Amino acid sequence: MQITDTIADMLTRIRNANSAKHDSVDIPASNMKKAIAQILVDEGYVKSYQTINDDKQGIIRIFLKYQGPNKTPVLQGLRRVSKPGLRIYTKCEDMPKVMRGIGTAIISTSKGVMTDKQARRENVGGEVLAFVW
Repeated sequence: MQITDTIADMLTRIRNANSAKHDSVDIPASNMKKAIAQILVDEGYVKSYQTINDDKQGIIRIFLKYQGPNKTPVLQGLRRVSKPGLRIYTKCEDMPKVMRGIGTAIISTSKGVMTDKQARRENVGGEVLAFVW
């Protein structure tokens, strides 16, 4: 089965594993997905990730983060913004704020994949990949 939107597939796998309270989730690897996973780690939404070599494409294993004894997920929501059928681009001045600055927008810029805060700091715009809160 061919997946057309691999980033949406990644976000859906994380969302499903998070709601099922799994410890980790495996995702087929790519450089874009590794950059998104690194942003999720840096922003504190997931514990960590590791890449596993399987002599093919590779696998990214993301370790999910919970708080409290009843395992309340730290990651409350993930939403894909720019889709293959409708790309959403933004300038630095019009950069979206997720939940009035509480959440994070993941932006693909000419300087790499970064958060909305980093893009504002570096004064670059780009494609809005996803919202995380």
